[in-house]
Amino acid sequence: MSKKVNVKREQYAKKQEENGRKVVNWIFGCLIVLALAYLIYTFSIMS
Repeated sequence: MSKKVNVKREQYAKKQEENGRKVVNWIFGCLIVLALAYLIYTFSIMS
């Protein structure tokens, strides 16, 4: 393989990794928000 192909492949892998991290962070953020909403809901029902 030529160096050009390896460089492009590394750049693509790096870009994919960054996008993957963003998606995972968004998913965890949404789960935390939903958990907090559920806690507030359950405490309001118990009161």
